[in-house]
Amino acid sequence: MATATFYIVNADSPQASAAGFEEYVLFLIRHFVKQGAKVYLQCHDKSHAEQFAEHLWQADPDEFIGHNLVGEGPRYGTHVEIGHPGVRASFNRQLAINLADNQTTFAQNLTEVIDFVPSEENAKQRARARYKHYRQAGYQLQTIEIQYP
Repeated sequence: MATATFYIVNADSPQASAAGFEEYVLFLIRHFVKQGAKVYLQCHDKSHAEQFAEHLWQADPDEFIGHNLVGEGPRYGTHVEIGHPGVRASFNRQLAINLADNQTTFAQNLTEVIDFVPSEENAKQRARARYKHYRQAGYQLQTIEIQYP
């Protein structure tokens, strides 16, 4: 059964800032790749996807993760594929991490989706709409509050 996990970002957490959130997403990517998952990262738009790819290129050599934008890279892909609305993930992805506010259709053929509930009220409402969509699509849902020191 397909699952969707929503990570709750508290307003007073380090992940509430843009830089802290991006670092947390990188932590999750590393975690899932170490477990052998092929990850699809859904960004807001093409510019956001390119920025995230560039951030991955800046990683320390011992933390580097092979990645590519949709349509680029080797034929069978790298550990991480980065896309945005309007492009399709490769067929060989098991897990998606959604950073797009209002997009869920990319996840139709994936068995696991990671999504986020930001602390800002409008973003929280959009997250609730995505949660409802996943539930209607038959995903098993869970929420996890991000733990931080």
